[in-house]
Amino acid sequence: MSADKPRLARLTAILIQLQANRLVTARDLAEKHQVSIRTIYRDIKTLEQSGVPIITEEGKGYTMMDGYTLPPVMFTEEEANALLVAEHLILKNKEASLITQYTNAITKIKSVLKSSQRDQIEFLTKRIYVRNNLEEEKTSNYLIQIQSCIANFELVNMSYKSLEDIVTDRIIEPFALYTTQENWILIAFCRKRNDFRSFRLDCIQNIQRLHSCFEPHPMTLQEYMEECKRKTSNAALEVSS
Repeated sequence: MSADKPRLARLTAILIQLQANRLVTARDLAEKHQVSIRTIYRDIKTLEQSGVPIITEEGKGYTMMDGYTLPPVMFTEEEANALLVAEHLILKNKEASLITQYTNAITKIKSVLKSSQRDQIEFLTKRIYVRNNLEEEKTSNYLIQIQSCIANFELVNMSYKSLEDIVTDRIIEPFALYTTQENWILIAFCRKRNDFRSFRLDCIQNIQRLHSCFEPHPMTLQEYMEECKRKTSNAALEVSS
């Protein structure tokens, strides 16, 4: 009986992964749970025989049938505490739309916690403090909208104020986001400059979703970053020579 417990925990974890991700490969599952791919095949078959509607996309991986949901997930003490820390960090973020949406989400998450976990989190809330750099108090409020535009390959008309206080209007193709030193940065193809540019979200004055789509760019964020590093290295070599 005890030998079945690790497998039961693994099957539950696989179910959660399938529901949380669009597509999961057998290799990803095997690496995460430190078992063989053959074992994952058996686990998937067991879940299917139990009535879980798992769809196999040949050569790609597994996905859960749309509309299928699991019962409320129970959190361990460590997971609940991690969510608390994340909440403190996000509430100090300077992206207003992120704060609003995360606050709504964390309220729903807290509703499924045990009463003892809620009491513990309420206590720990008073024992955690996040101190921000107060030198720069500019905020932004476009992260969530831009995320949607990236996911849907949607064109955006943007009014942007540079650090030199020059305001320009641009039509952009949002590509990716990253954050550094408390600032969110948007990478986008700027049709005004006919090239990729980086934009600080706290410098965006206004955005308008154009509800028309652009062709996805045939590269990954990692490839973009590597290209940026290459250009920087080449520029440094030119200066030194």
